[in-house]
Amino acid sequence: MKVLLVDDHPIFLEGLKNLLILRGIDVVGTARDGWEAIEQAGVLVPDVILMDIIMPGCDGLAATRIIKARQPGIKVVMLTMSETDDNLFSAIKSGAFGYLLKTEDTDRLFAFLEGLLRGEVPLSPGLAGRILGEFTQTTPATGSFGQAGHAAERLTSRQMQVLTLVAQGLTYKEIGSKLFLTERTIKYHMGEIIERLHLENRRQAIDYARAMKFI
Repeated sequence: MKVLLVDDHPIFLEGLKNLLILRGIDVVGTARDGWEAIEQAGVLVPDVILMDIIMPGCDGLAATRIIKARQPGIKVVMLTMSETDDNLFSAIKSGAFGYLLKTEDTDRLFAFLEGLLRGEVPLSPGLAGRILGEFTQTTPATGSFGQAGHAAERLTSRQMQVLTLVAQGLTYKEIGSKLFLTERTIKYHMGEIIERLHLENRRQAIDYARAMKFI
């Protein structure tokens, strides 16, 4: 099992890496934020990504959506301190295969990783019931975004980056500077995004991104 670790805390990241290696797990790489995780996933093609949620720039939820769009075979497991329902439900809806808390003891963490090889879904105690309760009460949404479908099936990684930054309120010039692209290229990407999602304008694209919890 090849594992990629993603966390913005260097000490925790290095400690977890050493711990996994000592247990015989192949840690193929590490990343400090969502954008780096997306890049590393494309290069290293891990079997599993252990991903923190709260990170600067591109958080774990946005990174998971993009990675699952490009490489659906990778199993992304959130490893986080956050126990909030919002993050838990958003992670599962984003395509995460499991959700573990950093408070887990070492033996239990490795038991969960071993279970992954058997196709078991890793969930910290108490979370399964909350997920079941949420999804049994939720019906598929219909409405203004119905024709847009799932962004993960329609947008490229670069388009997901651009749309996420636009929804965060950045100007085309600021986004271009951040992604090392021209303002004209960013405008082109937005045009492609609007067309692929079957929307009418930039405002609808931003509303779509927020409704799908890109930010």
